[in-house]
Amino acid sequence: MEIMIPAWVDGTLQPVEKLAAHQRGLRHKAVSVFVVAGEDILIQQRALGKYHTPGLWANTCCTHPAWKEDADVCAARRLKEELGITGLDCIYRGQVEYRADVGNGLVEHEVVQVFLANTSRDLALAINPEEVMATRWVSYQTLRKELEDNPSKFTPWLRIYMAEHSGMIFGDANITTH
Repeated sequence: MEIMIPAWVDGTLQPVEKLAAHQRGLRHKAVSVFVVAGEDILIQQRALGKYHTPGLWANTCCTHPAWKEDADVCAARRLKEELGITGLDCIYRGQVEYRADVGNGLVEHEVVQVFLANTSRDLALAINPEEVMATRWVSYQTLRKELEDNPSKFTPWLRIYMAEHSGMIFGDANITTH
């Protein structure tokens, strides 16, 4: 099934097939969610069948909204599709724009609406193996250290979020960001 996402073509927002947007490096809309429990962040390892960045660790979930889909609706939908998570309040944290080479001639040029959701560590998960290979809870400080020590194990966008936007994402969420 062809997935149409919102992308800017010649300055106009238009529906574009997802793979084509990445092949052409088009600026397009995206959504990212961080689920936290106290100082811990739920991260996922992308399934090996993903067409880019397979096997790399990323934030809780991320995706592209469908054409005319609201970002908050998309965030809740993707939490359910990837991890079986429902019922969390996704709080809008801000917008991030980045451009990153994700391998195989593909480029993510994303305008991302970032959300944060608070929960407890006993959150029930139902992992979709086509999307997610593994999950784990990691403290903010441990994640920063792992990103520093082994950046190639993480997606470009998670590296960007943590290096350049962690204050915006986690600033008042009771997570120590220093």
